[in-house]
Amino acid sequence: MKLEIFKHRGKLINTIKALEKGKLTIGFIGGSITDARGKNRWPEPVIAWFADRFPNVRIIVENAAIGATGSELAVFRAERDLIERNCDLIFVEFAVNDNEEPSEKRMRTREGLLRKLLTSGKSDLILVYTYMMDMYEDMINDRIPPSIKEFEILADYYNIGSVWMGLYALDEVMRGLVRWEEWLPDGLHPENRGSYIYGQSVIKYLERELMNRAYVDENRENYKLPVPFNKSSWEKAYILPFSEVELKGPWTLRRCTTFQWIDQVLDTAAVGAELSFSFKGRGLVLGFDFGKTSAEFIYRLDNGEWIEVKRDRPDWCGDEGWYRTSFIADDLEDEVHSFELKVIHGNREECKGTNFRLAMIGVVGG
Repeated sequence: MKLEIFKHRGKLINTIKALEKGKLTIGFIGGSITDARGKNRWPEPVIAWFADRFPNVRIIVENAAIGATGSELAVFRAERDLIERNCDLIFVEFAVNDNEEPSEKRMRTREGLLRKLLTSGKSDLILVYTYMMDMYEDMINDRIPPSIKEFEILADYYNIGSVWMGLYALDEVMRGLVRWEEWLPDGLHPENRGSYIYGQSVIKYLERELMNRAYVDENRENYKLPVPFNKSSWEKAYILPFSEVELKGPWTLRRCTTFQWIDQVLDTAAVGAELSFSFKGRGLVLGFDFGKTSAEFIYRLDNGEWIEVKRDRPDWCGDEGWYRTSFIADDLEDEVHSFELKVIHGNREECKGTNFRLAMIGVVGG
């Protein structure tokens, strides 16, 4: 089977209309390969291309990508960081960061994210697939890695175009046009030249879609999504307000100063501090301002057995500033549940502090 870099599906109707009106808002969501910090990732040449090709259009950029995060967190961030910012065009990049997740889980989280972004009919989506070494054997043997194959199932179902940036870059290497170390110095993250190659592939896709376009006049006022592909998708995921949390011990609610994508955190450094809340839904995900000085915790659902959480702390992890999720459950009965949590030190060498900063309570609605 010949692998394809470009899949031109639905037309970029909202993007074309925005360009004609003279103002285009471009959104990005993904992991570190898309993260805007450093300004050396693939969105930069794509943004520069838009500014150069459409000099009379005001280009607004909403890059909401966060390193070391996947679609599990993105589905809860979609409203605040993309939808409420009225993006006309959104690039979604999670093929790498979702790679280690179970297949069923990532199908649910990804479809939930896509459905949230598509619901209004006001945003065009493009899926982009980057590269990691786990994908090499499949790609070199003309097979589609599972993480990308599953994204393509959703892309076909929702008629969303896609660009396999990793395949484009690998082809450049195989043809001798670029050295591997120029593409991926650390085996995962493209730096300046690698990012430019990724950006080139997206630009080629956009040139076909936008530069030779016929006038598009499609009424999207009555736009409707198809029924979910997966009936357990996370489309109804929502954030539970901190005002609904009961606290025991020395807690404070404070503005997060370590990370721009987190608004407020419930903060304590006291071992033994407790919190509890009730939620209605079938799943629960907690988000943290996490690092090497973070405490661990134990929790229980519906007065069940206490479960201890033991999170790893990779060498690249700082003392704080990693927006990290902890998956609690997904297949509960869709009803009201109780949740209790106690802060512990962890009693392990890698637990170098007792900072506990809860950034998000994410509920998966039924």
